[in-house]
Amino acid sequence: MPFAFSPYDQPWLAPLLLAGLLGLLMRGHAAGYAFGLGWFGLGAWWLAPTLHTFGHLPWLVAALCVTLVGCVMAALPALLGWLCWRTAGRSSRVLLAFPAATVCEEWLRGHLFTGLPWTALGNVLLDTPAIGWASWFGVYGAAALPALAAAALTLLSMRRWRPAIAGGALALLLFWLAPPTAAIPDGPLYRAALVQGNIPQDQKWDAAFVDETMQRYADLSATAARGNVDLIIWPEAAVPFFLERAPGWNGWLNTQVDSWHTPLLFGGLKLTGKRTAQNGLLADDPLDVSGAERPFAGKHHLVPFGEYVPSWIPFLHALVPEIADFKAAEDSGVLLLRGHRYGALICYESLFPEEARARVLHGADVLVNVTNDAWYGTTPAAWQHFQAARMRAVETGRYVLRAANTGVTAVIAPDGSVQASLPWWQQGSLIASYQLSNLQTPYMRWGDWPLPGALLMLAIALQAGRRRHG
Repeated sequence: MPFAFSPYDQPWLAPLLLAGLLGLLMRGHAAGYAFGLGWFGLGAWWLAPTLHTFGHLPWLVAALCVTLVGCVMAALPALLGWLCWRTAGRSSRVLLAFPAATVCEEWLRGHLFTGLPWTALGNVLLDTPAIGWASWFGVYGAAALPALAAAALTLLSMRRWRPAIAGGALALLLFWLAPPTAAIPDGPLYRAALVQGNIPQDQKWDAAFVDETMQRYADLSATAARGNVDLIIWPEAAVPFFLERAPGWNGWLNTQVDSWHTPLLFGGLKLTGKRTAQNGLLADDPLDVSGAERPFAGKHHLVPFGEYVPSWIPFLHALVPEIADFKAAEDSGVLLLRGHRYGALICYESLFPEEARARVLHGADVLVNVTNDAWYGTTPAAWQHFQAARMRAVETGRYVLRAANTGVTAVIAPDGSVQASLPWWQQGSLIASYQLSNLQTPYMRWGDWPLPGALLMLAIALQAGRRRHG
């Protein structure tokens, strides 16, 4: 399954492999847990080097942590298998039950234990004609399409229930050939400079490299500003210290922004108490001479064990080097800058459709995703994270301006296409155009409404089975 997603990008694998799983389930094999363990355990192998290098865990312990994550997440495909067997058994009702159960499983994966929708199944629709459906159903609802294809393939391989096969194939054909088109804004073009500092993770929080880090961002931004851009964006925690505690650097940054004559959005930290802080996005506008505090939009969805320790296991320590424990923000997540509303998605938040939807419902005209994926080195993780950001563009009908420390830095259009990007693991600035939008996709209006529909489909399949055997 991991090969269906970026950076391998073989989406055709997903329905084939799901068909294999469904075929085993219909033959009475409890294969869901093993399938999930391979998908989420072996598929997340890249987490072990991160825990070893930056969490300072021995290799064996790091591998055990990854295995534990896989063991927990595998329970959800096991639930999917149980639901399918309970509602459809070996009957043609799998055409109804399997897509419905898949939607339920994907939604649970995005919400249970704060959620971890990494390599969400709906992401495989990117770069296919069917991607338009994500603007209606969101990434969780879009998972029904590869699941429906898998169900039709399974029935076909068993050479049974030909009417059901024909119905499933016809539905797939219609979904594939007649998807809704993405709502592309038609307003004026703006130009953003997305700065990719390419700061190694082992230097990012080292005080000895602060001068070099800040000067690199300033030099890249000064060059970009000469290209007549409307906005400059730095990635997550580009300023690796608290500006409140560094008045010299605070004044230096103000001077730099004034010299560019261009507003800046940058990732930074903000103190919220004696021992607490927030990670987020700050705005600096050279036209603002009020002397007021910089506008700030904080991160709402924190990374468990990385940015905070869950209250039910207080004896564990956070795995990232930090000055204070991070606190979840309660603001709107939207920054107003020169009349434009920028919805902030900080790193991990781009995995969650509800976070992007909340920013748009609070008036965001464009989404700004700042991240630092240097944690993962050159593993597939950064590309899988980028794939999730592309899906947020489709769901919301907004451009996504993505500035990443080591990549993938890119401008993503509302149809999920990549308009421009920088090479991975190289410093530079990407200058590209984007548009603002106030359009509302169906997903923005209704959210995850396919979930109750999926539950209804499961109930119908279960009731039909009871009547047949009653």
